[in-house]
Amino acid sequence: MARAPKKDSAKKDAQATKPRARAKPASPMILLKPDYAFEIEHGAPHLLVCGIDEAGRGPLAGPVVAAAVIIDAENCPEGLNDSKKLDEARREALFAKLSQCAEIGVGIASVEEIDEINILWASMLAMSRAFEALGKTPQFALIDGNRIPKLACPARAIVEGDARVLSIAAASIIAKVTRDRLMTDLAAEHRGYGWETNRGYGTPEHLDALTRLGPTPHHRRSFAPVRNILSPEIPEGLDLVVENPLTL
Repeated sequence: MARAPKKDSAKKDAQATKPRARAKPASPMILLKPDYAFEIEHGAPHLLVCGIDEAGRGPLAGPVVAAAVIIDAENCPEGLNDSKKLDEARREALFAKLSQCAEIGVGIASVEEIDEINILWASMLAMSRAFEALGKTPQFALIDGNRIPKLACPARAIVEGDARVLSIAAASIIAKVTRDRLMTDLAAEHRGYGWETNRGYGTPEHLDALTRLGPTPHHRRSFAPVRNILSPEIPEGLDLVVENPLTL
């Protein structure tokens, strides 16, 4: 007499013969590009809307530079994007085109100001100066980040705005190229730190030169790697912070 198959064995056989569900194909990654929607939301093109961004918050040397840009959506170069997503040649090409078709203001906060009021407030100061440097006064400003500097018009902060807002993307390119050129000029005056390529950031090459050659007048003394060389007795992490700087 044949034995009946065990329930567990029968269950395994059923599972083995059951067709497997096909895996869903992965959805293609959507690469977001900046557009003009935020400007339109706040009144453009009937109202003047500018985008503002900065470059150079993180380096150990050099100023922080900001740009304010009013673009004409009908006469705007193709390929505007967050400056960090573009190579140097593309940034330079877009800088040249924007210089011909956009209203641009540039603001700079010096190393001395960075050390006096800290890099956050110095960045806000540079943004205010960029806004004031515009040839026309905007009715609204779109700011990259989560803070709004002191401006003469209403404004909105947009996180990752340089990748989402066309005028902020333009401002990121102007600020980045302007600062890179400044650091190249400073590199010719202070050789050995590699500023023509590292732009003042704390790369191994830069840190090694800082140890061997010492800080220059263009190094940010409130930044730990520089401060530790000048004043090694000061504990790590005691950065200078000004909550309400009078200059803003």
